[in-house]
Amino acid sequence: MLVLVCYDVNTETKAGRRRLRRVARVCESTGQRVQKSVFECQLDVAKFETLERELLAEIDPTMDCLRLYRIPGTRGFEVIEHGTFKAVDFDGPLVL
Repeated sequence: MLVLVCYDVNTETKAGRRRLRRVARVCESTGQRVQKSVFECQLDVAKFETLERELLAEIDPTMDCLRLYRIPGTRGFEVIEHGTFKAVDFDGPLVL
């Protein structure tokens, strides 16, 4: 399934800036950044649960916001891109 991870971490304190770096690091290890605080991840259910658990361990729910959008199938789903970013086609051939 395709998962969109969106977050807003309060960076007014040193601890908040540290949380922001840690959340970004978890997301970068799992998916691709499409905007500053938005990642696309191609995951199965087990990896989704692991990602959610890791992210919840990093945020402060009283100050931060984390949203996970699960998009279960690609049938009828379309992403329209404008601008310079071009996403990786997870279903296409892998060329090294």
